[in-house]
Amino acid sequence: MIRVLIADDENLLRMALGSLLDLEETIDVVAQATNGTDAVALVLEHQPDVVLLDLEMPGLDGIDAATAILDERPGQAIILLTRHARPGVLKRALKVGIRGFLAKTVDPERLAQVIGDVNSGLRYIDSEISTAA
Repeated sequence: MIRVLIADDENLLRMALGSLLDLEETIDVVAQATNGTDAVALVLEHQPDVVLLDLEMPGLDGIDAATAILDERPGQAIILLTRHARPGVLKRALKVGIRGFLAKTVDPERLAQVIGDVNSGLRYIDSEISTAA
């Protein structure tokens, strides 16, 4: 079972994503956070296998939250989700150690596959993002 933490400030999106991922036989959503600061604390408390972070959140954004998480848990598998791929963001994300970068338009089944791949040590960058960044 892959233990996942989701952090997104949009309640409907976060809760829907959590419900969809919980339907997967191999995924268990262990915690949800509404901002980057809470995400860091919940990662330390729950020690998930994979962390899904929204890029744009209050408190700490996804990259700053990832940096704080990786400072405490080097090697933590982290996937960033975003609506907008701005130039330089992908490069900055990869530099801090993020293993996955996906557009929020991703199909839930594909997201579940990427979670499994990233949990196995692979890296995944959505082609939609790599061409825009």
